[in-house]
Amino acid sequence: MKIVTRLIVAVALVLGPAGQAGPAVAGSADGDGTAAGQALLQEEPRFAALVFSKSAAFRHASIPAGVAAIRELGAQHGFTVDATEDAAAFTDANLARYDVVVWLNTTGDVLDEAQQAAFERYIRGGGGYAGVHSASDTEYDWPWYGGLVGAYFRDHPGSVSPQFQTATMNVLGHDTAATRDLPSRWVREEEWYNFRTNPRDTVRVLAEVDERTYDPRGYSVPGGSPGMGRHHPISWCQPYDGGRAFYTALGHKAEYYSEPLLLAHLLGGIEMAAGVARFACGQED
Repeated sequence: MKIVTRLIVAVALVLGPAGQAGPAVAGSADGDGTAAGQALLQEEPRFAALVFSKSAAFRHASIPAGVAAIRELGAQHGFTVDATEDAAAFTDANLARYDVVVWLNTTGDVLDEAQQAAFERYIRGGGGYAGVHSASDTEYDWPWYGGLVGAYFRDHPGSVSPQFQTATMNVLGHDTAATRDLPSRWVREEEWYNFRTNPRDTVRVLAEVDERTYDPRGYSVPGGSPGMGRHHPISWCQPYDGGRAFYTALGHKAEYYSEPLLLAHLLGGIEMAAGVARFACGQED
C-alpha cells in the first residue's frame, strides 16, 4: 500500500540511530516511551484515501459532515484519510500516495488541464475513484471524467414536486461491499437525482430508485422534466481506463451522514474503489 514508506519512517523515529530506543516520551504510560512506540508501530493501515470536496458552483452545506463521517470510517476501519479542497493536490507525486480519491459533493470545473491529466494518469495506473452525490455535477467539459463518473447530473425534484422526498430503492444484489448490509428494499429521504443519460449499459447498477414511490419530475423543464423511468440508477460501479470507479447519488444533507445504512454503503464503495474489497463490477471481476 501507499503508506509503507510512512510506516518505515515511524519505525525509525521510535528506534532512533542504529536501532536503539529513542528518549522517553512525556505522557507515556511508564515514562519510557512504550505507549508512544506502540502507537507508532500499530498495524499498517489497510489503505489511504484522499477526500476532495472543492466547489466551483453550488456548495453543499453537508461537506464538513461528509468529511467528518469519512474520517470516522477511516478510524473505525483502519484506513487513513486526508481531506482537501485544494486542486493543487492533483499531481502525480501526491496522488501516488493514495489508493482512492473520494470526490465528495464537488461541483463545477474544479481542476485545470494539468491537474486533469495527472488524475487521468492516476486512474490509468490502477487508482480508485469514489464519487458522492454532486460528483456527477462536476466537470461537464471533461469527457473523460464524464465516463469515469458514469453519468452527468441533469436535475432533481424541486419545482412541481418537493425537493426532498422519501422513496424506495431496489438494491440489486448483495455480493458487493457497497450493498451487502443494505435491505433489498431501502426506504429513505434524499434529493433524488435525474441524470442526462442512463449509464446502465456500461456500468453495474448497484441500486435504483423506484419512481412509483415518489414524484421524480425535475426542475429543469417548465411543468417538470420527466423522470428516468422504470430503471432509474442511483448507485453504480465500473472498471474504467485501468482503474476502479464507484458512484452514489446519495448524500445531500448533513444529517444523512449519520445514517448507519448510508455509511455502510459509502464505506463499501470506498473499499471497492480502493481495491481492498472485491470489485464485482465488470470485466475485472
